[in-house]
Amino acid sequence: MLNTLLFIGGLGAWEIALIMLIVLVFFGAKRIPELARGVGRGIREFKDATSEVRNSIESEGKKEDTSAPKKETQV
Repeated sequence: MLNTLLFIGGLGAWEIALIMLIVLVFFGAKRIPELARGVGRGIREFKDATSEVRNSIESEGKKEDTSAPKKETQV
C-alpha cells in the first residue's frame, strides 16, 4: 500500500490531466457520473458493513463484561 501512495504522490498536474482525458475518452461523458455513483455506493456499503461489525464486536464485549462474575477481594 505504501508503494501505491508513493506512486500517486509522484504524479504531477499534467499526468493527472492526461489520465482524466483518457478516462473521458474511454468511458464518455455520460458514463462517468454513473461510474462515480457506483463507486460511491460501494464505499457507503463498505462503511456500513464495517460499522455493523464494529458494533457487534463492541456489543459482544459489553455482554461478556456484564455476564462475567466479579471477584471480590478481602483485605
